[in-house]
Amino acid sequence: MEPTQELKVRLDLWLWATRFFKTRALAKQAIETGKVEIAGERPKASRQVKLGDALVIRRGIETFYVTVTGLLDQRVAYAQAVQHYSETEESVAAREKARAEQRAQATGYRAPETKPDKRARRLIRALGDLEML
Repeated sequence: MEPTQELKVRLDLWLWATRFFKTRALAKQAIETGKVEIAGERPKASRQVKLGDALVIRRGIETFYVTVTGLLDQRVAYAQAVQHYSETEESVAAREKARAEQRAQATGYRAPETKPDKRARRLIRALGDLEML
């Protein structure tokens, strides 16, 4: 079926069609466990999605804040799917920041909890100039 603006689409179907979840069953499970909100409320999987609905979608460590701009009832390519919702800039920035932190933790880096003291600053300077040792 061709994507149109007059369709009435179930929430779980829309989430699957726009590629937020790999299967409808996963989309339904996310809705039932409270990982999807519409206007601050927990919807049912059968709720009809309307244009302009504001959704909060939590998937793993990622949180998406999106507004519905088009309705789909069949899964399409990612390039077409992203045209049917708009994500806030804050949402994109927060996801990028969380991804960067996760990558840094995976490599073993932890940000220091406090500023280095005098002794630690001397050691840091010494490590920077190895010929000094």
